[in-house]
Amino acid sequence: MDKQELQLSKKLVSSYKKRLEKEILIRSIKLKMPQNKFEEIIKNNNELINLKKALEELEINPQS
Repeated sequence: MDKQELQLSKKLVSSYKKRLEKEILIRSIKLKMPQNKFEEIIKNNNELINLKKALEELEINPQS
């Protein structure tokens, strides 16, 4: 993976992660959930956890 592809991958994964977090926030507000509850949902969401790991992997091992 060249540097340009790596940067694009990081940008796309990061963008998707932010959109997912925003969607959880918006739905939580609509459901009038307490802030600590939606923070817990974001913290424990499997997809967000996997995205964080993917971003970390791209930072640590960019040649994969």
